[in-house]
Amino acid sequence: MTLTTVLLVTLSLLGSIRAQKYTATYTYDPANPTSLPKTSEKGQMGTNRCGSGSSSSSMCQNLFINSITDFCLYGPPYSNGKNATIGETERYEVAYCLKSGYGTRLLPDGTIKGAHWIQTPDYVQITGWGDFTTIGVPKGDEGGELDPHGADGNGNPIGGLVFGNSYNGNYIQYHEWTNYMSATEFCIRACKPGKNAKKLCQHIYDVMGCQWVMPGNYDTGYFDSCLGDTGLPMGIYGTSTFHQGDGRTPAAHPAPRSSSCTRVASLTSHAPLPSGVSVYSTATVVGTGKTKYASLITSVVSLPSTTSTISTTSSGATGASATTTSSRSSGVVGRNPGSMWAGFVAVFGALVGVVVL
Repeated sequence: MTLTTVLLVTLSLLGSIRAQKYTATYTYDPANPTSLPKTSEKGQMGTNRCGSGSSSSSMCQNLFINSITDFCLYGPPYSNGKNATIGETERYEVAYCLKSGYGTRLLPDGTIKGAHWIQTPDYVQITGWGDFTTIGVPKGDEGGELDPHGADGNGNPIGGLVFGNSYNGNYIQYHEWTNYMSATEFCIRACKPGKNAKKLCQHIYDVMGCQWVMPGNYDTGYFDSCLGDTGLPMGIYGTSTFHQGDGRTPAAHPAPRSSSCTRVASLTSHAPLPSGVSVYSTATVVGTGKTKYASLITSVVSLPSTTSTISTTSSGATGASATTTSSRSSGVVGRNPGSMWAGFVAVFGALVGVVVL
């Protein structure tokens, strides 16, 4: 077999992997949360059968996107403050939620500094800022993008499921969604099933960052919920489609119009910020042959102490209060190119990956 033939076969296999897509449908029943499968994808590190309540060591990989006061984000399952960048842990992320009852971990009070919910005819979206070092994202991490596809069709994280009940009061599964996370900035969009879902929740712009992919309100200091128009599909400009690496990066689309905005005074999960917590991770090696895979069993968190809860004085106005200040970080949510293909890493202490024996 010639080198050319080998290259063609390799490219063909990569193309087939990239073409894979996640299509399994599951129904979330709040009265029976254990009806979900234990796992939904091969190679999944966490679980989809999460039960109820909450746990600081939960490995639940289900997100719930219901309202400005009831949503979840993905974050690292382990950290010592250094080795859990979004790029390093994208395959293993777990859910952190504002509300207990989903069997997930909770977002510590004070983590979210500003959040803005938009519900359009085609998707729900939350944009904002926070201090995600509280859930183990290393300080300064510019982050990355999570979606239900990934390079092999299994998703980042593998087996991640997203549900929501904001459209008709009943839970639906969002097959198309995208969540960008960094140490300071976040955005998540979940698209209703339909012909436009893939375009509106595109997953090929992993280094472009929140404000390019999901233009909207990223102000800090307050939390609001609005109705909005459906925005233009990310990366599509008339008859042209922009791809990462093209010579010129076009400007982001303008933020779509919003209306009927209401504010909430605070976002709280009633979960305190960790105070000098010192826990550890353990790994179990499974598999056969020369390559054995290590599976994370427990989490690692070691963070400074603070118990502040973000709150603002609400007058019912839809615009920013005169006393509200807005600040933004210079960090950009984007995948570290050096870790883009880092699907396997060695396990030392709290690292998760492949052990080659």
